[in-house]
Amino acid sequence: MTVHTHDESIPRNTGTAFHQNWFARAQVNAAAVGSRVADLSRRRIAREQEPLWLTRAIECMDLTTLAGDDTRGRVERLCAKAMSPLRPDLVLALGRRDNPPHVAAVCVYPAMVPHAVKALAGSGIPVASVATGFPAGLTPLSARLAEIRYAVAEGAAEIDIVIFREHVLTQNWQALYDEVAAMREACGAAHMKAILATGDLRTLRNVHRAAMVAMMAGADVIKTSTGKEEVNATLPVSLTMLRAIRDYQALSGQTVGFKPAGGLRTAADALAWLTLMKEELGKAWTEPDLFRIGASSLLASIEQRLDHLLTGAAPTPHRHTLA
Repeated sequence: MTVHTHDESIPRNTGTAFHQNWFARAQVNAAAVGSRVADLSRRRIAREQEPLWLTRAIECMDLTTLAGDDTRGRVERLCAKAMSPLRPDLVLALGRRDNPPHVAAVCVYPAMVPHAVKALAGSGIPVASVATGFPAGLTPLSARLAEIRYAVAEGAAEIDIVIFREHVLTQNWQALYDEVAAMREACGAAHMKAILATGDLRTLRNVHRAAMVAMMAGADVIKTSTGKEEVNATLPVSLTMLRAIRDYQALSGQTVGFKPAGGLRTAADALAWLTLMKEELGKAWTEPDLFRIGASSLLASIEQRLDHLLTGAAPTPHRHTLA
């Protein structure tokens, strides 16, 4: 199997010692966050540039199935879509015949990892696995670590862990750091994305603090949500996390990626988050090594929009294959 490699010019986040003073006094001005998000939401990407941006969104996508009735067949269909996310005529219209786009990764439950690894063999697309008692993260730590090791042993190159939310809600930051650091160690060479489940954290200040602790503990990527919370990815939460990434980089000299997940369903959503990434952190964070979008239904919306932009076709769902 071709092994996916991340951009070697971006070293992994090795983490740091626990520094509570890095975040303890930080404040998050919710009104200012809302104002910045409103300003960014008014930005419009020129119509002629939309195909390039939407194609980039596909290339940053973790195409995901995390349903209780997942089967080998469903995972194999998802992997086929991951390798060829666009109809051949759209690939030609984009001028990408010799370099057709594909998604960044396929994300599944641990038990589905072997099926995904086999289906993606030779494609260069890595398998990501949720772990650590996803989505609630309420199993014993020993079981959460064992689940990481199982997924890695089965071939997962990326692990999406969930944090123990009680540590945030009770402000037990050392315990949160220790657990995430143990998870990072269990991941070994696999890249670790730390899901903060921001919809459960109550305040933007808690979001900022949890993000800082996860990065200090070695998270390569910080991720908003499991997609299972009542409130998932939002622009204000995402902006707060991006500012934490910027703070951490200034303090540690290390680079961390970002992944919004849950709630991104339309092509317009993809463009909004790409705009946020470019404006807040720069062009490097619009590349798949530093930006991922957790998605299941989003791909169909992007393909419909590309079809309309490139061929003039009406955006009708029946023209596009769903995984």
